[in-house]
Parts: sequence; structure tokens; C-alpha cells
Amino acid sequence: MGVWIDTDMGFDDIAAIMVVQSSGLAIDGISLVFGNATLEAVCGNAAGAVAAFGWSMPIHQGRAMPVLGALETAQSILGDSGIPTAGQSLPDAPALPKSDAFAALCNWLEEEGEKRILALGPLTNIAALCLARPDLAAGISDLTWMGGGLTSGNHTASAEFNAFADPEALAIVLSHGLPLRMVDLDACRKVTASPADVLPIRNAGGRNAGLIADLLDGFIGIATSRGRPAMALYDPVAAVGFTSDHLGWQQARIDVELHASLTRGRTVVETRAEKVTDFNARFAATVNAEAAKVAVLEALRREAAR
Repeated sequence: MGVWIDTDMGFDDIAAIMVVQSSGLAIDGISLVFGNATLEAVCGNAAGAVAAFGWSMPIHQGRAMPVLGALETAQSILGDSGIPTAGQSLPDAPALPKSDAFAALCNWLEEEGEKRILALGPLTNIAALCLARPDLAAGISDLTWMGGGLTSGNHTASAEFNAFADPEALAIVLSHGLPLRMVDLDACRKVTASPADVLPIRNAGGRNAGLIADLLDGFIGIATSRGRPAMALYDPVAAVGFTSDHLGWQQARIDVELHASLTRGRTVVETRAEKVTDFNARFAATVNAEAAKVAVLEALRREAAR
């Protein structure tokens, strides 16, 4: 089974990768995209993660800009690196070897076997594949994406960040009929981590226990600094859906608002069969929140114990 991860490499992306690794799935490759930060900062985070965690999978540089419109990042919330911390940060590391994500994805899709992609940021890299090589994009057997919102947004009142950062990319992916499974804000917000969840990571005893605990603590601090008791585990929840049956899926017609207005990037999810005849995706309609949280924190604890 082939597994690929497309990511804008913040802390929750790193945690999602650890969930996939903990499940026993081998990661064939990783493609990087702007999102949590600029592509340059995302590449720096990936290099630091390789140095800290000893990753050996190939990592490739993807798109630095959206299909259309200005660059949008989450650095106003996450800081320049895209990864807040309560102490230790990823180590400075030599830049990764230059490798083009588009070419790498094409080469991977040309190989035999099932092709599953976990996408954790804007869908720009996948949209480029759809436009330039629709024959290869048609070979994707599963595209599980953390993005969108059934009821509301987070970056704006209407739009979730990954959808807002490149709504045209999402529209392209939807129009090409890829087997999209959307893990949206509503699903992710059912699985949260609080400050009390940091201590078992910190006490795990491995060489990276303090680093992972500080990064988790910094991530949770995004919520607690705003008066909320816990932080949603966004990308790791999508990884749980990718690797287990803890999420339940429902067919839907999903469209995205593209106009330059207050609703740009909003995802509209229609589930009523009498309203539409062309369902084009599925979304995470149910979540076993406790099992998902255990899976995420256990993956972090295992890495922290190494």
C-alpha cells in the first residue's frame, strides 16, 4: 500500500505524521506546501523534524503560492516559524536536498499499487497534479484532507484556514472527481488536548520527550491564551481517520465559495439526496473522540519515549 503525506509542516502536522507512523503504515514520501508559514519556513521545519526525529522518508518542496490570489499564512497566530512552543524548538538543521514535489508525486503515482494521500494543508500541490496530469491524479485511491467546515470557519467567520488559503485548489480537486474525504473543523474540535495531557509526554523518558512536550504545550497554548480550556487536535484527527475506523464517513456534495467576499473559502456541504444527485465527496460525520485522542497522545508518547 502506498501512503503519501502533503503538509504545511506545523506541529500538528508533525503529530499527524507520528500517528501514521505509529499505525505501522510506511510513508513513501512527503510533499511540502505553504500554509502554516511560508514555504521557506515550512521547509526549515521539515529539516528540523528530520534532524530531531530521524525521519528517512523522501521530502519534496512543493508550491509556495496559491493557484490564484495573494499568499495567506497562519503566521499571525503561529509565529514566524509556524510552530509555537513553550520552550524547546525544532533544531536548526541543514536545508533539505532540493527535490520537486510535482515530479516526485508523478513518479510515485506511476508505480503500481494503491495510492493513498493524507493532505494536511492547502490543496495546491494536489490541484497542480489534477491540472497537469489528470491521468495520474485519477489513480489516487484515497485523498483524506484536513480542511473545511460544516458550520463555520476559523480563519474567517465563514472559512477554515486550509480552504481559505487556496479555495481554487479545493475547487479543482473537487471538479476532478478525486475520492476526497474531508475531516472538517467540526470533526476535529471533538478531539482536544489540555495542559494536563502534556505531563505524560514530558515524563516519557526519551531524548525528545522535552521537545515534544514543549511543542504540544505551545500548540495547546494557542487555545488557553484565548481563554479556552483545550486545543483541537486538527491534523492528527485527520491522520486517525486515515489510519483507523474511529471516524465515520457520510456522502455529500461539497462546494467551495470562490468569490472575493466575506464568504471566500467557505465549504458548503449538502447531504440531502433529494437536493443533489451528484455527491462528490465524503466527510467525517462521526468521531469516536476518546479513541481518537488516545491514538494521538499515544503516538506522541511513543515517540517521546524513544
